[in-house]
Amino acid sequence: MPKDDGIGASTKRREDVRFLTGNGKYTDDINLRGQSFVHFLRSDVAHGRINGIDTAAAEAMPGVLKVFTSADFDSAGGIPCGWQITDRFGGVMQEPKHPILAEGKVRHVGDPIAAVVAETYEQARDAAEAIDVDIEELEAVVDMKAALADGAPKVHDELTSNLCYDWGFVEENKDAVNAAFESAAHVVSLELSNNRLVANPMEPRVAVGDYDPWGDNHTLYTTSQNPHVIRLLMGAFVLNIPEHKLRVVAPDVGGGFGTKIFHYAEEAFCTYAAKVLKRPVKWTSSRSEAFISDAHGRDHKTKIELALDADHNFTALRTDTYANMGAYLSTFAPSVPTWLHGTLMAGNYRTPLIYVNVKAVFTNTVPVDAYRGAGRPEATFQIERLVDKAARELGVDPVELRRKNFIKADQFPYQTPVAVVYDTGNYDATMDKMLELSDYANFDKRAAESKARGKLRGFGIAHYIEACGIAPSNLVGQLGARAGLYESASVRVNATGSISVYTGSHSHGQGHETSFAQVVAEMIGIDANSIEIHHGDTANTPMGMGTYGSRSLAVGGSAIVKATNKIIDKAKKIAAHLLEAAPEDIELKDGKFSVAGTDKSVDWSGVTLAAYVPHNYPLEDLEPGLEETAFYDPSNFTYPSGAYGCEIELDPETGKIDILRFIAADDFGNIVNPMIVEGQVHGGIAQGIGQALLENCVYDDQGQLLSGSYMDYAMPRADDVRGFTVDHSCITPCTHNPLGVKGCGEAGAIGSPPAVVNAAIDALHRAGHTHVTHIDMPLTPSRVWAAMKG
Repeated sequence: MPKDDGIGASTKRREDVRFLTGNGKYTDDINLRGQSFVHFLRSDVAHGRINGIDTAAAEAMPGVLKVFTSADFDSAGGIPCGWQITDRFGGVMQEPKHPILAEGKVRHVGDPIAAVVAETYEQARDAAEAIDVDIEELEAVVDMKAALADGAPKVHDELTSNLCYDWGFVEENKDAVNAAFESAAHVVSLELSNNRLVANPMEPRVAVGDYDPWGDNHTLYTTSQNPHVIRLLMGAFVLNIPEHKLRVVAPDVGGGFGTKIFHYAEEAFCTYAAKVLKRPVKWTSSRSEAFISDAHGRDHKTKIELALDADHNFTALRTDTYANMGAYLSTFAPSVPTWLHGTLMAGNYRTPLIYVNVKAVFTNTVPVDAYRGAGRPEATFQIERLVDKAARELGVDPVELRRKNFIKADQFPYQTPVAVVYDTGNYDATMDKMLELSDYANFDKRAAESKARGKLRGFGIAHYIEACGIAPSNLVGQLGARAGLYESASVRVNATGSISVYTGSHSHGQGHETSFAQVVAEMIGIDANSIEIHHGDTANTPMGMGTYGSRSLAVGGSAIVKATNKIIDKAKKIAAHLLEAAPEDIELKDGKFSVAGTDKSVDWSGVTLAAYVPHNYPLEDLEPGLEETAFYDPSNFTYPSGAYGCEIELDPETGKIDILRFIAADDFGNIVNPMIVEGQVHGGIAQGIGQALLENCVYDDQGQLLSGSYMDYAMPRADDVRGFTVDHSCITPCTHNPLGVKGCGEAGAIGSPPAVVNAAIDALHRAGHTHVTHIDMPLTPSRVWAAMKG
């Protein structure tokens, strides 16, 4: 049985006490003495040439301290991109400058042109309206294929075209893949869209810049998932601030979903302006502003094809994808449709030949970057929709077609044809569990009951695999990453035995303060309440890479394990001195050190006190104190997987879909806190259902955002996400990290969209609408109704 608060226990999240009682401290709660406020004047056209900016009237308005334009940033660099892609011809991607404030042109609605800093936010906003900007509006490009056509307007005049890169993977497979299609007994093809999404975390972005002239020290408080990376990028590449003179603090953060990984212009502006004005500068985004300033997600157009032999074995897969970069390259944008997407195109299947082509395109839209799952949801959606279509064309059960082509449990480790090696898994087990929990065997009875009420019932299946904890650093460096992807931890044991853990993994809703403490408590055998977790401040945490890609436990937790093992090793030496024994004879269990085979022992607090009160201590062999730091760089990704089932009811009169039940059977490896895992999966499924049924970021052909608020952008509500069953009992531990964990934060958002769409197609086919082979997300009632009517 698990301990009450150790690994495996569903302990309540300790951080929730402050959140639920209104005592959380978010960036917008930070107000500094002498603080000023900034409002950004943003472009209301998608593409235009700036012929002039007249700020005189704005500067004369009450409370205005200064109006900034791009001319104030002549010495600053552009916002850097953290990943460089090499195309299939061996050339590097086109990488335009991303200025803090627009230089010469505006390139999307929301592009910041000028910034007004004033005594109050209202004064700054009023003054911004007085700025006179002479913009010559230019033709915008929004459609990706149109952006690549001859003669298309260029988003960046200095580039040769709007093509960022043309990437092929695995390029040497291309001819063999094409040959396999030529000889295939059956070929299935599908053209689909992965709709553009707005992340919409509960807390909008905020930045507060502060400057200490006496020490020439800069501080940025910001809503970030990785403060160390922001310090590195902004200090070294944008503002030329030495790292020891720049502190970045990310306090409590109310959700991120990827959109708070990136370094944004507003962060650099507030940091810079605080030094110029010699006083703090604060910016708080409005929700409407977030729609046109925060990086969007997804936005792929894909043609995918599957070749099968006469026995229905998969023989080859090929895809052709257009991926929208938006107007500028966001921090990790180039990696999402390539190395985070292409390497997952094997899915759970033994497809021997795969070729993936991706064309990344600049358009006059908000930049696109990682959003919960980042590349893996796009890959899974393509594969699982195509496999479902193949089953219908072949007249076989979609469950059995998947089973036939699954990688089997005795085939691990499994080398895929797209570079990655899956270390462990059991896809049949998760499929069995999902079918059991869904009562799949009795679905026909439930469908008949729906039919009697004039409704159509469908059941959709999807199987996914995800690559988490992006690694190792030396490999991703070869693939274009401009940062390491390790994680760090410092464990400081106090004299009385309590522990402070400092981690580079930032928490913005994942429950790190609870689960990380459980890990350390389990290793030492002490009360988890005596362990405090610290994160989010570059001044007191070692250099870390932050939180994204379901890496927190697999990478950040492993760093904590390494540091704690160093603590235990030294503590055993101290205990050996106290007990007059050899260190190798010391055992640690339940917070007590003992000499093996004897009744001699000393408890944890006795050892920790001795570490700091080293009376009669062999100082020549053992230095005082008990504090250790470790860095962990994983040797491989981790590969969580699972089977998802979605049961829906469809109204044939309106096309409206109601989700009746959703079943998730996941393999996350070992589980530290089952309750936290369940909550993470619930949240991911809700976001996946939002994408499948409701959410859609829509531009018109002039680059105007038509879904720029909650009036037009539909978010899931409680009645859209009822009936979840979550199971994680099918465990195959990860083989290459000390905890055997795989990651759970993104799984729900990866497996749920294809399950929902497959369920809708199943319901239509059961009712005789066999002409409907695909409907693009979101499956709004109007789209479903139109598809039914042909």
